[in-house]
Amino acid sequence: MSNSYIYTFGYSKDECSLSHLEMRSFFGKETDDNILKSTISIDPSRSPFIRERIEVVYEGETLQEIISQVAQINMLGRSFKVIFSKINDRDESTAIAYKERREIERVIGWEIEGKADVHQPDHTFGMATLNGRWYFGHYQKNEAIWQKHVKKPREYSTALSSKIARTIVNIGIPHDTKGVRAIDPCCGIGTVLVEAHSMGINIEGRDINPLVAVGARENMEYFGFQGRVTLGAIADVTEKYDVAIIDLPYNLYTHITRDEQDDIIKQTRRISQKAIIITIEDMDDLVKGAGFQIVDRGVTLKGNFKREILVCQ
Repeated sequence: MSNSYIYTFGYSKDECSLSHLEMRSFFGKETDDNILKSTISIDPSRSPFIRERIEVVYEGETLQEIISQVAQINMLGRSFKVIFSKINDRDESTAIAYKERREIERVIGWEIEGKADVHQPDHTFGMATLNGRWYFGHYQKNEAIWQKHVKKPREYSTALSSKIARTIVNIGIPHDTKGVRAIDPCCGIGTVLVEAHSMGINIEGRDINPLVAVGARENMEYFGFQGRVTLGAIADVTEKYDVAIIDLPYNLYTHITRDEQDDIIKQTRRISQKAIIITIEDMDDLVKGAGFQIVDRGVTLKGNFKREILVCQ
């Protein structure tokens, strides 16, 4: 086994910047080919943009090398299925068409000792081509968990979508999620909290608006998550955190001055060494003035409405 993984991705043009920012956070690199190889293990269901993952068992320069290697597999009575990913980095002249992919799946399946079952297999294998090489291994499909959180008891017109919130949590806490302490001190109705808790991340919520804080608790409980949501300003927070995620309040919908925004960013620096700041305005000067360095950035678009995501340390 090569201890490597093949990931495939799917995103719209408007989501490209956000998806690439998440890729860089997970893997330290990005790709425009929608397929990437890495030694880093990420559960594909964490990301709204990862479609599938293949944990590589065999690889080779030719299909015949893969065929020879899979002949070693004995399923010991268990059923299996082989999926050849349609996503690769080949150009049109060397693209593998649908019928050819299905035939390759059949040929590979014929070599494996076990019962093929395309409907309810005990185990699924995956195949992909990348940079002229062939890969075969254990297949895992994204379960799109975030989609289960779209409809909430409490809604707020300017809240982040579940999809964006989940991505931002991944950008802020890409690895070692079990040991991290995080906070969303302007949590609103708790979209970030719901996504973080669904990934097993220890995050606390806080908001200055009592009605909104109640809504965040209600949304959390609706999805079966028990987390701490406190009432009050970020200035009153005394504990320290590894990461803070802040969807910065803005004048378009709330009565907040630039000085108040500046104070929120400075308070964020006081309680956390790393922050993900989401803003619709240019906040670079305030972020740097608070002592943060902007180490990466991206944007998310919804029509003409643009949010910028700043990764600050």
